[in-house]
Amino acid sequence: MREKFSEVFKVQSVELVIKEGFSVKTVSTNIGVHPNNLYRWISEFDKYGDLAFPRKGSHDFIYQNKLKQLETKNEQLKDELELLKKF
Repeated sequence: MREKFSEVFKVQSVELVIKEGFSVKTVSTNIGVHPNNLYRWISEFDKYGDLAFPRKGSHDFIYQNKLKQLETKNEQLKDELELLKKF
């Protein structure tokens, strides 16, 4: 069975590497997590920021958020296009 880690635990672990300057090896050893997991968490945090670790443990929330952002951008572009057509 996979061990589940809380959002807070992941963020604090990532911050030990990013903000405090500890090595991945040191942090992973001290918290009892495989270094590959920590590297993945860092990558997700860099890519998604505060949305990196949804509470459900899946990325559904991130994808939904990205879809909403793209829909909003699409609407903005449609509005701009309509404005340009008027001129």
